[in-house]
Amino acid sequence: MSRVIRIAAAQMGPTQKNDSREATLNRIIALLEKASDAGANLVVFPELAFTTFFPRWILDGENLDSQFESAMPNPNVQPLFDRARELKIGFYIGYAEITPDNRRFNSSIMVDTKGNIIGKYRKVHLPGSVEPRPNAVYQQLEKRYFEYGDMGFPAFRGGKDLQDAIMGMLICNDRRWPEGWRCLALQGMELLCVGYNSAAYDPNGGESESAELRTFHAQLVVQANAYMNACWAVAVAKAGNEDGSGLIGGSCIVDPNGRIVAETKTLADEIAVADCDLDMCQQGKSKMFNFESHRRPHWYSRIVEQTGVGCVPETTAE
Repeated sequence: MSRVIRIAAAQMGPTQKNDSREATLNRIIALLEKASDAGANLVVFPELAFTTFFPRWILDGENLDSQFESAMPNPNVQPLFDRARELKIGFYIGYAEITPDNRRFNSSIMVDTKGNIIGKYRKVHLPGSVEPRPNAVYQQLEKRYFEYGDMGFPAFRGGKDLQDAIMGMLICNDRRWPEGWRCLALQGMELLCVGYNSAAYDPNGGESESAELRTFHAQLVVQANAYMNACWAVAVAKAGNEDGSGLIGGSCIVDPNGRIVAETKTLADEIAVADCDLDMCQQGKSKMFNFESHRRPHWYSRIVEQTGVGCVPETTAE
């Protein structure tokens, strides 16, 4: 019998700086209900789903603290958990986490169909800078507001209602780094979920990349890594003009052959749904990407021992 999960990629349109938390949560719940009406067992939401992408702003004090969740769930988001439990639907969602000892992370959780958190991840590959860029209209201050993730890349089981899928999570920029995918695939991952808030263009005036090229890159890395790790992948955006700064869409569901089987068409609140047969992963896992048969990790030490590029010495011309 096939192991099929019907999955909804729940893209969100922009969340403005002045939007109320209640209004944003109502949008998220509406997308959850739409996914349930489409028969989905699992819904994937974006990175930092409950707020605007606040690292574009210089914030401190209460203005910064108000962007974070001190527990998950908490009274502000409990209605989402309650409605998901009523509908018997699981979900992935990204949020800004503050711990009891005041550590801050860009995090995501996976929640099963009973409303229980079954997996948690903290973003490893933080882009941007610690210090604000002088005279920039918009910033990218993830390194200022978040610590690097300290949980590694944990895989986990989805449980009976989610076909006992072996799952993994990434967040935004992580999807561009193959090391995370491979760490998860080495644990048998069959389904990768990733939410993102990715700029559609340089908001400070650069013109080297268009929104079309950035969307192409966003989908390219998901397709390539899903193929190379023989897994399903669901990548979901917060999109559109947010606080005057554009975010790409391109939310998609990709099969283990690297093919997009469902994708969004707009930059607004929208779902894309696909039936994902986990047994499709076995073709790649048993043949081309049979790790036990073909990997040669004793040649890979440079990947974990080195960060910057070590240049090959120049030859001396005779």
